[in-house]
Amino acid sequence: MWMANDGNYRELRHFAPWHKHRQVEDHSLPKIIRDVTGQKLVPFGDAVIATEDTVIGVELCEELFTPASPHTLMGLDGVEIFTNSSASHHELRKLHTRVDLIREATEKLGGIYLYANQQGCDGDRLYYDGAALIAFNGKIVAQGSQFSLNDVEVVSATLDLQAVRAHRTYSSRRMQSVQAETYSRIIVEDVRLDAGLGDESGRCESYGQTEPFYHTPEEEIALGPACWLWDYLRRSRMSGYFLPLSGGIDSCATACIIHSMCRLVVKTAQQGDRQVIEDARRIAQEEPGSSYIPSDPKEFAGRIFHTCYMGTENSSPATRKRAKDLAEAIGSYHVDLNMDVLVTAVRTLFSLVLGFKPKYKVHGGSEAENLALQNIQARLRMVLAYMFAQLLPWTRGKYGGLLVLGSANVDESLRGYYTKYDCSAADVNPIGGVSKTDLKKFIAFAQDHFDLPILEDFLEAVPTAELEPISDTYVQSDEADMGMTYDELCVFGRLRKVEKCGPYSMYTKLIQEWGDHYSPIQIADKVKLFYTEYARNRHKMQVS
Repeated sequence: MWMANDGNYRELRHFAPWHKHRQVEDHSLPKIIRDVTGQKLVPFGDAVIATEDTVIGVELCEELFTPASPHTLMGLDGVEIFTNSSASHHELRKLHTRVDLIREATEKLGGIYLYANQQGCDGDRLYYDGAALIAFNGKIVAQGSQFSLNDVEVVSATLDLQAVRAHRTYSSRRMQSVQAETYSRIIVEDVRLDAGLGDESGRCESYGQTEPFYHTPEEEIALGPACWLWDYLRRSRMSGYFLPLSGGIDSCATACIIHSMCRLVVKTAQQGDRQVIEDARRIAQEEPGSSYIPSDPKEFAGRIFHTCYMGTENSSPATRKRAKDLAEAIGSYHVDLNMDVLVTAVRTLFSLVLGFKPKYKVHGGSEAENLALQNIQARLRMVLAYMFAQLLPWTRGKYGGLLVLGSANVDESLRGYYTKYDCSAADVNPIGGVSKTDLKKFIAFAQDHFDLPILEDFLEAVPTAELEPISDTYVQSDEADMGMTYDELCVFGRLRKVEKCGPYSMYTKLIQEWGDHYSPIQIADKVKLFYTEYARNRHKMQVS
Protein backbone atom coordinates (compact mmCIF):
# COMPACT_ATOMS: atom_id res chain seq x y z
CA MET A 1 0.00 0.00 0.00
CA TRP A 2 2.85 2.39 0.85
CA MET A 3 6.38 2.18 -0.55
CA ALA A 4 9.75 3.58 0.46
CA ASN A 5 10.91 6.14 -2.06
CA ASP A 6 13.57 8.24 -0.37
CA GLY A 7 17.10 7.89 0.96
CA ASN A 8 18.47 4.53 -0.15
CA TYR A 9 15.19 3.33 -1.66
CA ARG A 10 13.50 3.90 -5.02
CA GLU A 11 10.76 1.28 -4.92
CA LEU A 12 8.50 3.23 -7.27
CA ARG A 13 11.02 2.54 -10.04
CA HIS A 14 9.90 -1.07 -10.08
CA PHE A 15 6.48 -1.31 -8.42
CA ALA A 16 3.13 0.43 -8.27
CA PRO A 17 1.37 0.55 -4.89
CA TRP A 18 -2.08 -0.98 -4.43
CA HIS A 19 -4.39 1.96 -3.79
CA LYS A 20 -7.70 0.09 -3.76
CA HIS A 21 -8.21 0.32 -0.03
CA ARG A 22 -10.05 -2.73 1.42
CA GLN A 23 -10.76 -4.04 -2.09
CA VAL A 24 -10.08 -7.58 -3.29
CA GLU A 25 -10.04 -8.96 -6.83
CA ASP A 26 -9.85 -12.48 -8.22
CA HIS A 27 -6.71 -13.15 -10.23
CA SER A 28 -6.17 -16.12 -12.50
CA LEU A 29 -3.25 -18.40 -11.66
CA PRO A 30 -0.74 -19.54 -14.29
CA LYS A 31 -1.38 -23.04 -15.56
CA ILE A 32 1.82 -24.46 -14.06
CA ILE A 33 0.57 -23.46 -10.56
CA ARG A 34 -3.06 -24.35 -11.28
CA ASP A 35 -2.06 -27.91 -12.15
CA VAL A 36 -0.44 -28.31 -8.72
CA THR A 37 -2.96 -26.51 -6.48
CA GLY A 38 -6.17 -27.20 -8.35
CA GLN A 39 -7.11 -23.52 -7.96
CA LYS A 40 -8.07 -21.37 -10.94
CA LEU A 41 -8.60 -18.06 -9.16
CA VAL A 42 -7.07 -16.53 -6.04
CA PRO A 43 -8.07 -13.38 -4.13
CA PHE A 44 -5.63 -10.48 -4.43
CA GLY A 45 -5.80 -7.12 -2.69
CA ASP A 46 -6.12 -5.37 0.66
CA ALA A 47 -7.54 -8.06 2.94
CA VAL A 48 -6.89 -9.97 6.16
CA ILE A 49 -6.70 -13.71 6.87
CA ALA A 50 -9.17 -15.29 9.27
CA THR A 51 -8.64 -18.66 10.96
CA GLU A 52 -11.20 -20.26 13.26
CA ASP A 53 -9.87 -18.48 16.32
CA THR A 54 -8.09 -15.28 15.22
CA VAL A 55 -7.47 -12.79 12.42
CA ILE A 56 -4.07 -12.06 10.89
CA GLY A 57 -3.11 -8.85 9.08
CA VAL A 58 -0.04 -7.90 7.07
CA GLU A 59 1.84 -4.67 6.69
CA LEU A 60 5.15 -4.39 4.89
CA CYS A 61 8.36 -2.62 5.83
CA GLU A 62 7.76 1.08 5.13
CA GLU A 63 4.12 0.89 6.26
CA LEU A 64 5.24 0.64 9.89
CA PHE A 65 6.83 4.11 9.57
CA THR A 66 3.92 5.87 7.82
CA PRO A 67 1.68 8.25 9.83
CA ALA A 68 -1.49 6.23 9.10
CA SER A 69 -0.10 2.72 9.34
CA PRO A 70 -2.34 -0.13 8.14
CA HIS A 71 -2.08 -1.88 11.53
CA THR A 72 -4.24 0.86 13.10
CA LEU A 73 -7.30 0.26 10.94
CA MET A 74 -6.75 -3.51 10.88
CA GLY A 75 -6.56 -3.59 14.67
CA LEU A 76 -9.83 -1.67 15.00
CA ASP A 77 -11.44 -4.24 12.68
CA GLY A 78 -10.45 -7.16 14.91
CA VAL A 79 -7.03 -8.19 13.60
CA GLU A 80 -5.10 -9.68 16.53
CA ILE A 81 -1.82 -10.73 14.90
CA PHE A 82 0.18 -8.35 12.70
CA THR A 83 3.09 -9.52 10.57
CA ASN A 84 5.78 -7.40 8.95
CA SER A 85 8.34 -8.87 6.55
CA SER A 86 10.84 -6.03 6.40
CA ALA A 87 14.05 -5.05 4.64
CA SER A 88 15.18 -2.30 6.99
CA HIS A 89 18.83 -1.31 6.60
CA HIS A 90 21.23 -0.40 9.36
CA GLU A 91 21.62 3.19 10.44
CA LEU A 92 23.15 4.32 13.71
CA ARG A 93 20.47 4.50 16.43
CA LYS A 94 17.67 3.45 14.04
CA LEU A 95 16.65 0.33 15.99
CA HIS A 96 15.22 2.53 18.76
CA THR A 97 12.75 3.99 16.27
CA ARG A 98 11.57 0.59 15.02
CA VAL A 99 11.08 -0.80 18.51
CA ASP A 100 9.25 2.31 19.73
CA LEU A 101 6.83 2.22 16.78
CA ILE A 102 6.01 -1.47 17.33
CA ARG A 103 5.59 -1.13 21.07
CA GLU A 104 3.32 1.88 20.65
CA ALA A 105 1.19 0.08 18.04
CA THR A 106 0.54 -2.94 20.24
CA GLU A 107 0.11 -0.85 23.40
CA LYS A 108 -2.66 1.30 21.92
CA LEU A 109 -4.32 -1.39 19.79
CA GLY A 110 -3.55 -4.55 21.71
CA GLY A 111 -2.27 -7.47 19.71
CA ILE A 112 0.74 -9.49 18.69
CA TYR A 113 3.29 -8.01 16.27
CA LEU A 114 5.69 -10.34 14.44
CA TYR A 115 8.54 -8.33 12.94
CA ALA A 116 10.90 -10.24 10.65
CA ASN A 117 13.79 -8.25 9.18
CA GLN A 118 16.42 -9.32 6.70
CA GLN A 119 19.92 -9.74 8.09
CA GLY A 120 23.04 -9.48 5.98
CA CYS A 121 24.20 -8.00 2.69
CA ASP A 122 22.72 -8.93 -0.68
CA GLY A 123 25.70 -7.59 -2.64
CA ASP A 124 24.49 -3.99 -2.48
CA ARG A 125 25.73 -1.07 -0.38
CA LEU A 126 23.22 -1.72 2.42
CA TYR A 127 23.44 -3.95 5.47
CA TYR A 128 20.11 -5.23 6.81
CA ASP A 129 20.44 -5.44 10.56
CA GLY A 130 18.00 -8.13 11.66
CA ALA A 131 16.70 -7.62 15.21
CA ALA A 132 13.57 -9.67 14.49
CA LEU A 133 11.17 -9.35 17.39
CA ILE A 134 7.78 -10.26 18.81
CA ALA A 135 5.71 -7.64 20.64
CA PHE A 136 2.67 -8.39 22.77
CA ASN A 137 0.30 -5.71 24.12
CA GLY A 138 3.06 -3.11 24.21
CA LYS A 139 5.76 -5.43 25.57
CA ILE A 140 8.73 -6.94 23.75
CA VAL A 141 8.71 -10.67 24.53
CA ALA A 142 11.39 -11.96 22.13
CA GLN A 143 14.18 -10.34 20.12
CA GLY A 144 16.77 -11.68 17.71
CA SER A 145 20.33 -10.46 17.22
CA GLN A 146 20.96 -7.25 15.33
CA PHE A 147 24.38 -8.20 13.94
CA SER A 148 25.26 -11.79 13.16
CA LEU A 149 27.06 -13.87 10.55
CA ASN A 150 24.22 -16.43 10.59
CA ASP A 151 22.29 -16.81 7.34
CA VAL A 152 19.06 -17.67 9.16
CA GLU A 153 17.80 -16.88 12.64
CA VAL A 154 14.45 -17.89 14.17
CA VAL A 155 12.69 -16.08 17.03
CA SER A 156 9.61 -17.60 18.68
CA ALA A 157 7.27 -17.13 21.63
CA THR A 158 4.07 -18.70 23.01
CA LEU A 159 1.39 -16.08 23.67
CA ASP A 160 -2.20 -15.89 24.91
CA LEU A 161 -4.80 -14.60 22.45
CA GLN A 162 -7.25 -14.13 25.32
CA ALA A 163 -4.88 -11.58 26.81
CA VAL A 164 -5.09 -9.60 23.56
CA ARG A 165 -8.89 -9.51 23.85
CA ALA A 166 -8.71 -8.48 27.50
CA HIS A 167 -6.34 -5.65 26.58
CA ARG A 168 -8.91 -4.33 24.10
CA THR A 169 -11.83 -3.91 26.49
CA TYR A 170 -11.43 -0.21 27.30
CA SER A 171 -14.39 1.87 26.13
CA SER A 172 -12.76 4.42 23.83
CA ARG A 173 -11.28 1.66 21.72
CA ARG A 174 -14.64 -0.13 21.48
CA MET A 175 -16.31 3.09 20.32
CA GLN A 176 -13.79 3.47 17.49
CA SER A 177 -13.98 -0.22 16.61
CA VAL A 178 -17.73 -0.23 15.96
CA GLN A 179 -17.26 2.66 13.53
CA ALA A 180 -14.29 1.11 11.70
CA GLU A 181 -14.66 -0.01 8.10
CA THR A 182 -14.53 -3.75 7.53
CA TYR A 183 -11.71 -5.54 5.74
CA SER A 184 -12.41 -8.44 3.41
CA ARG A 185 -11.59 -11.66 5.24
CA ILE A 186 -9.93 -14.57 3.50
CA ILE A 187 -11.25 -17.57 5.42
CA VAL A 188 -8.83 -20.40 6.18
CA GLU A 189 -11.01 -23.33 7.14
CA ASP A 190 -10.19 -25.96 9.75
CA VAL A 191 -7.21 -24.02 11.11
CA ARG A 192 -6.80 -23.02 14.76
CA LEU A 193 -3.63 -21.40 16.08
CA ASP A 194 -4.36 -22.51 19.64
CA ALA A 195 -4.71 -26.19 18.74
CA GLY A 196 -3.09 -28.36 21.42
CA LEU A 197 -2.07 -25.41 23.60
CA GLY A 198 -3.11 -24.37 27.07
CA ASP A 199 -5.46 -25.91 29.61
CA GLU A 200 -9.12 -26.90 29.21
CA SER A 201 -10.19 -23.24 29.06
CA GLY A 202 -7.97 -22.69 26.03
CA ARG A 203 -5.67 -20.31 27.87
CA CYS A 204 -1.91 -20.61 27.85
CA GLU A 205 0.86 -18.95 29.78
CA SER A 206 2.46 -15.96 28.06
CA TYR A 207 6.14 -15.29 27.90
CA GLY A 208 7.25 -12.59 30.31
CA GLN A 209 8.29 -9.14 29.21
CA THR A 210 11.90 -8.59 28.19
CA GLU A 211 13.58 -5.24 27.80
CA PRO A 212 14.69 -4.49 24.22
CA PHE A 213 18.42 -4.83 23.73
CA TYR A 214 20.23 -1.95 22.07
CA HIS A 215 23.87 -1.76 21.11
CA THR A 216 25.67 1.48 21.84
CA PRO A 217 26.52 3.55 18.73
CA GLU A 218 30.16 2.52 19.17
CA GLU A 219 29.18 -1.15 19.18
CA GLU A 220 27.00 -0.58 16.12
CA ILE A 221 30.01 0.87 14.23
CA ALA A 222 32.10 -2.10 15.32
CA LEU A 223 29.55 -4.75 14.37
CA GLY A 224 27.34 -3.46 11.54
CA PRO A 225 30.02 -2.62 8.96
CA ALA A 226 32.01 -5.68 10.06
CA CYS A 227 29.12 -8.04 9.24
CA TRP A 228 28.52 -6.22 5.96
CA LEU A 229 32.21 -6.45 4.99
CA TRP A 230 32.27 -10.20 5.62
CA ASP A 231 29.11 -10.78 3.60
CA TYR A 232 30.42 -8.57 0.80
CA LEU A 233 33.79 -10.32 0.75
CA ARG A 234 32.40 -13.85 0.63
CA ARG A 235 29.91 -12.95 -2.11
CA SER A 236 32.54 -11.15 -4.21
CA ARG A 237 34.78 -14.27 -4.30
CA MET A 238 37.82 -12.03 -3.76
CA SER A 239 40.86 -12.93 -1.65
CA GLY A 240 40.64 -10.23 1.01
CA TYR A 241 40.86 -6.50 1.62
CA PHE A 242 43.54 -3.88 0.96
CA LEU A 243 43.67 -0.59 2.92
CA PRO A 244 45.97 2.42 2.44
CA LEU A 245 46.87 3.00 6.08
CA SER A 246 47.84 6.65 6.54
CA GLY A 247 48.40 6.77 10.30
CA GLY A 248 45.33 9.00 10.69
CA ILE A 249 42.12 8.32 12.55
CA ASP A 250 39.92 7.56 9.50
CA SER A 251 42.00 4.73 8.05
CA CYS A 252 42.61 3.60 11.64
CA ALA A 253 38.82 3.28 12.14
CA THR A 254 38.49 1.30 8.91
CA ALA A 255 41.29 -1.04 10.03
CA CYS A 256 39.61 -1.52 13.41
CA ILE A 257 36.35 -2.47 11.68
CA ILE A 258 38.24 -5.14 9.72
CA HIS A 259 39.74 -6.30 13.01
CA SER A 260 36.21 -6.52 14.41
CA MET A 261 35.20 -8.55 11.35
CA CYS A 262 38.04 -11.00 11.97
CA ARG A 263 37.00 -11.30 15.62
CA LEU A 264 33.42 -12.10 14.55
CA VAL A 265 34.60 -14.71 12.05
CA VAL A 266 36.77 -16.40 14.66
CA LYS A 267 34.01 -16.35 17.28
CA THR A 268 31.40 -17.76 14.87
CA ALA A 269 33.79 -20.38 13.48
CA GLN A 270 34.66 -21.54 16.99
CA GLN A 271 30.92 -22.04 17.58
CA GLY A 272 30.91 -24.52 14.70
CA ASP A 273 29.11 -22.52 12.00
CA ARG A 274 29.84 -24.60 8.91
CA GLN A 275 29.11 -21.84 6.40
CA VAL A 276 31.49 -19.38 8.05
CA ILE A 277 34.20 -22.05 8.30
CA GLU A 278 33.82 -22.97 4.62
CA ASP A 279 33.93 -19.32 3.57
CA ALA A 280 36.98 -18.66 5.76
CA ARG A 281 38.85 -21.62 4.27
CA ARG A 282 38.02 -20.55 0.72
CA ILE A 283 39.00 -16.90 1.23
CA ALA A 284 42.19 -17.90 3.07
CA GLN A 285 42.88 -20.28 0.14
CA GLU A 286 43.25 -23.45 2.16
CA GLU A 287 43.63 -26.70 0.25
CA PRO A 288 40.49 -28.85 -0.29
CA GLY A 289 39.95 -31.12 2.68
CA SER A 290 41.81 -28.76 5.03
CA SER A 291 40.81 -28.83 8.70
CA TYR A 292 41.71 -25.16 9.19
CA ILE A 293 39.36 -23.26 11.49
CA PRO A 294 40.15 -19.61 12.30
CA SER A 295 41.11 -19.40 15.96
CA ASP A 296 42.97 -16.11 16.28
CA PRO A 297 41.86 -12.76 14.78
CA LYS A 298 45.44 -11.60 14.16
CA GLU A 299 46.41 -14.84 12.41
CA PHE A 300 43.29 -14.71 10.22
CA ALA A 301 43.87 -11.01 9.42
CA GLY A 302 47.38 -11.89 8.25
CA ARG A 303 45.80 -14.09 5.58
CA ILE A 304 43.09 -11.78 4.24
CA PHE A 305 43.91 -8.19 5.27
CA HIS A 306 46.69 -6.14 3.64
CA THR A 307 47.70 -2.60 4.61
CA CYS A 308 50.18 -0.16 3.11
CA TYR A 309 51.72 3.12 4.27
CA MET A 310 52.41 5.28 1.21
CA GLY A 311 54.79 7.94 2.43
CA THR A 312 56.24 11.01 0.73
CA GLU A 313 58.71 13.71 1.74
CA ASN A 314 55.75 15.44 3.41
CA SER A 315 54.95 12.48 5.67
CA SER A 316 56.03 12.53 9.29
CA PRO A 317 57.81 9.73 11.19
CA ALA A 318 54.90 9.79 13.68
CA THR A 319 52.24 8.74 11.15
CA ARG A 320 54.53 6.10 9.66
CA LYS A 321 55.12 4.62 13.12
CA ARG A 322 51.42 4.70 14.03
CA ALA A 323 50.51 2.87 10.83
CA LYS A 324 53.18 0.22 11.40
CA ASP A 325 52.26 -0.28 15.07
CA LEU A 326 48.53 -0.59 14.29
CA ALA A 327 49.18 -3.10 11.51
CA GLU A 328 51.27 -5.17 13.91
CA ALA A 329 48.61 -4.97 16.63
CA ILE A 330 45.79 -6.25 14.40
CA GLY A 331 47.94 -8.66 12.39
CA SER A 332 47.58 -7.27 8.85
CA TYR A 333 50.17 -7.99 6.14
CA HIS A 334 51.82 -4.56 6.05
CA VAL A 335 53.88 -2.82 3.38
CA ASP A 336 55.78 0.41 4.05
CA LEU A 337 57.00 2.49 1.09
CA ASN A 338 58.01 5.94 -0.14
CA MET A 339 56.45 7.18 -3.38
CA ASP A 340 58.47 10.38 -3.90
CA VAL A 341 59.91 8.99 -7.12
CA LEU A 342 56.39 8.88 -8.59
CA VAL A 343 55.55 12.43 -7.52
CA THR A 344 58.87 13.68 -8.90
CA ALA A 345 58.25 11.87 -12.19
CA VAL A 346 54.88 13.58 -12.66
CA ARG A 347 56.29 17.01 -11.79
CA THR A 348 59.20 16.45 -14.18
CA LEU A 349 56.88 15.38 -17.01
CA PHE A 350 54.76 18.50 -16.48
CA SER A 351 57.87 20.69 -16.56
CA LEU A 352 59.16 19.06 -19.75
CA VAL A 353 55.84 19.50 -21.56
CA LEU A 354 54.92 23.04 -20.48
CA GLY A 355 58.20 24.55 -19.30
CA PHE A 356 56.90 25.35 -15.80
CA LYS A 357 57.89 23.62 -12.57
CA PRO A 358 55.05 23.81 -10.01
CA LYS A 359 56.04 24.66 -6.43
CA TYR A 360 54.37 24.33 -3.04
CA LYS A 361 52.96 27.48 -1.46
CA VAL A 362 55.56 27.43 1.33
CA HIS A 363 58.24 27.51 -1.38
CA GLY A 364 56.70 30.50 -3.14
CA GLY A 365 54.16 28.74 -5.36
CA SER A 366 50.63 29.88 -6.11
CA GLU A 367 47.42 28.44 -4.65
CA ALA A 368 46.80 26.55 -7.92
CA GLU A 369 50.27 24.97 -7.90
CA ASN A 370 49.98 24.07 -4.23
CA LEU A 371 46.61 22.36 -4.70
CA ALA A 372 47.73 20.48 -7.81
CA LEU A 373 50.81 19.09 -6.05
CA GLN A 374 48.69 17.94 -3.11
CA ASN A 375 46.11 16.28 -5.34
CA ILE A 376 48.64 14.38 -7.45
CA GLN A 377 50.03 12.72 -4.33
CA ALA A 378 46.57 11.60 -3.26
CA ARG A 379 45.66 10.34 -6.75
CA LEU A 380 48.91 8.44 -7.15
CA ARG A 381 48.07 6.64 -3.92
CA MET A 382 44.84 5.44 -5.52
CA VAL A 383 46.75 4.05 -8.52
CA LEU A 384 49.25 2.35 -6.23
CA ALA A 385 46.46 0.95 -4.07
CA TYR A 386 44.84 -0.83 -7.00
CA MET A 387 48.15 -2.18 -8.28
CA PHE A 388 49.09 -3.56 -4.86
CA ALA A 389 45.57 -4.94 -4.38
CA GLN A 390 45.88 -6.92 -7.60
CA LEU A 391 49.43 -8.18 -7.12
CA LEU A 392 50.01 -8.60 -3.37
CA PRO A 393 48.34 -12.04 -3.27
CA TRP A 394 50.48 -13.08 -6.24
CA THR A 395 53.68 -12.06 -4.41
CA ARG A 396 52.56 -14.30 -1.52
CA GLY A 397 51.98 -17.31 -3.76
CA LYS A 398 48.18 -16.90 -3.80
CA TYR A 399 45.64 -16.22 -6.51
CA GLY A 400 42.93 -13.59 -6.97
CA GLY A 401 42.80 -9.92 -6.03
CA LEU A 402 41.86 -7.77 -3.08
CA LEU A 403 39.01 -5.31 -2.60
CA VAL A 404 40.32 -1.79 -1.96
CA LEU A 405 38.94 -0.06 1.13
CA GLY A 406 38.34 3.67 1.34
CA SER A 407 38.29 5.77 4.50
CA ALA A 408 36.50 9.06 3.86
CA ASN A 409 34.04 9.98 6.61
CA VAL A 410 30.67 11.61 5.97
CA ASP A 411 31.71 15.01 7.36
CA GLU A 412 34.62 15.42 4.94
CA SER A 413 32.42 14.24 2.08
CA LEU A 414 29.79 16.90 2.88
CA ARG A 415 32.45 19.60 3.08
CA GLY A 416 34.21 18.26 -0.03
CA TYR A 417 37.49 18.07 1.88
CA TYR A 418 39.10 15.26 -0.02
CA THR A 419 40.65 14.71 -3.43
CA LYS A 420 38.42 13.31 -6.15
CA TYR A 421 39.80 9.93 -7.27
CA ASP A 422 42.31 9.71 -4.45
CA CYS A 423 42.65 6.65 -2.22
CA SER A 424 39.12 7.25 -0.97
CA ALA A 425 37.96 6.28 -4.49
CA ALA A 426 37.89 2.66 -3.47
CA ASP A 427 35.73 -0.42 -3.98
CA VAL A 428 33.94 -0.03 -0.65
CA ASN A 429 34.04 2.59 2.08
CA PRO A 430 32.88 1.22 5.48
CA ILE A 431 32.89 4.62 7.21
CA GLY A 432 31.33 6.68 4.41
CA GLY A 433 28.15 7.27 6.41
CA VAL A 434 29.78 7.88 9.82
CA SER A 435 30.74 11.26 11.25
CA LYS A 436 34.19 12.08 12.58
CA THR A 437 32.72 12.59 16.04
CA ASP A 438 31.24 9.08 16.11
CA LEU A 439 34.48 7.63 14.70
CA LYS A 440 36.49 9.11 17.56
CA LYS A 441 34.09 7.55 20.06
CA PHE A 442 34.42 4.24 18.24
CA ILE A 443 38.22 4.38 18.41
CA ALA A 444 38.03 5.01 22.16
CA PHE A 445 35.65 2.04 22.45
CA ALA A 446 37.94 -0.20 20.38
CA GLN A 447 40.95 0.76 22.47
CA ASP A 448 39.35 -0.79 25.55
CA HIS A 449 37.19 -3.58 24.13
CA PHE A 450 39.69 -4.84 21.54
CA ASP A 451 42.72 -4.34 23.82
CA LEU A 452 44.52 -2.04 21.37
CA PRO A 453 46.45 0.54 23.46
CA ILE A 454 48.07 1.90 20.27
CA LEU A 455 44.76 3.62 19.49
CA GLU A 456 45.47 6.23 22.17
CA ASP A 457 48.11 7.72 19.85
CA PHE A 458 45.53 8.12 17.07
CA LEU A 459 43.07 9.87 19.38
CA GLU A 460 45.71 12.37 20.51
CA ALA A 461 47.10 13.12 17.04
CA VAL A 462 46.08 16.31 15.18
CA PRO A 463 44.22 15.32 11.96
CA THR A 464 46.37 16.24 8.95
CA ALA A 465 46.53 15.21 5.30
CA GLU A 466 50.36 15.58 5.21
CA LEU A 467 50.33 16.73 1.59
CA GLU A 468 52.37 19.92 2.08
CA PRO A 469 55.96 20.34 3.29
CA ILE A 470 56.39 20.85 7.03
CA SER A 471 58.27 24.01 8.04
CA ASP A 472 59.16 25.76 11.27
CA THR A 473 56.21 28.13 10.77
CA TYR A 474 53.61 25.85 9.14
CA VAL A 475 52.17 22.41 9.87
CA GLN A 476 49.16 21.37 7.80
CA SER A 477 45.94 20.78 9.75
CA ASP A 478 42.63 19.44 8.43
CA GLU A 479 40.48 21.78 10.52
CA ALA A 480 42.54 24.83 9.53
CA ASP A 481 42.31 23.85 5.85
CA MET A 482 38.54 23.36 6.08
CA GLY A 483 37.85 26.56 8.00
CA MET A 484 35.69 24.67 10.48
CA THR A 485 36.09 22.01 13.16
CA TYR A 486 34.92 18.40 12.84
CA ASP A 487 32.47 18.99 15.69
CA GLU A 488 30.95 21.87 13.73
CA LEU A 489 30.81 19.75 10.58
CA CYS A 490 28.91 17.06 12.48
CA VAL A 491 26.31 19.64 13.53
CA PHE A 492 26.03 21.02 9.98
CA GLY A 493 25.48 17.52 8.63
CA ARG A 494 22.77 16.72 11.19
CA LEU A 495 20.87 19.94 10.54
CA ARG A 496 21.10 19.63 6.76
CA LYS A 497 20.19 15.94 6.43
CA VAL A 498 18.11 15.01 9.47
CA GLU A 499 16.39 18.32 10.22
CA LYS A 500 16.13 19.33 6.51
CA CYS A 501 17.62 22.79 7.07
CA GLY A 502 18.62 25.21 4.37
CA PRO A 503 21.05 28.08 5.03
CA TYR A 504 18.57 30.39 6.76
CA SER A 505 16.83 27.78 8.94
CA MET A 506 20.25 26.35 9.89
CA TYR A 507 21.36 29.84 10.91
CA THR A 508 18.28 30.37 13.10
CA LYS A 509 18.78 27.02 14.84
CA LEU A 510 22.47 27.65 15.44
CA ILE A 511 21.69 31.02 16.99
CA GLN A 512 20.03 28.97 19.74
CA GLU A 513 22.71 26.25 19.91
CA TRP A 514 25.86 28.36 19.54
CA GLY A 515 24.66 31.76 20.71
CA ASP A 516 26.64 31.55 23.94
CA HIS A 517 29.93 31.02 22.09
CA TYR A 518 29.67 32.90 18.79
CA SER A 519 28.12 36.17 17.64
CA PRO A 520 25.31 36.10 15.03
CA ILE A 521 27.77 37.39 12.40
CA GLN A 522 30.25 34.60 13.18
CA ILE A 523 27.49 31.98 12.97
CA ALA A 524 26.28 33.44 9.67
CA ASP A 525 29.83 33.30 8.26
CA LYS A 526 30.22 29.65 9.31
CA VAL A 527 26.88 28.63 7.76
CA LYS A 528 27.66 30.47 4.51
CA LEU A 529 31.10 28.85 4.32
CA PHE A 530 29.62 25.37 4.83
CA TYR A 531 26.93 25.75 2.19
CA THR A 532 29.36 27.38 -0.26
CA GLU A 533 31.79 24.48 0.04
CA TYR A 534 28.98 21.91 0.04
CA ALA A 535 27.57 23.31 -3.21
CA ARG A 536 30.82 23.73 -5.11
CA ASN A 537 32.11 20.28 -4.20
CA ARG A 538 28.99 18.25 -5.05
CA HIS A 539 30.70 16.95 -8.19
CA LYS A 540 32.92 14.86 -5.92
CA MET A 541 29.91 12.99 -4.54
CA GLN A 542 28.08 12.66 -7.87
CA VAL A 543 30.53 10.40 -9.70
CA SER A 544 28.67 8.30 -12.28
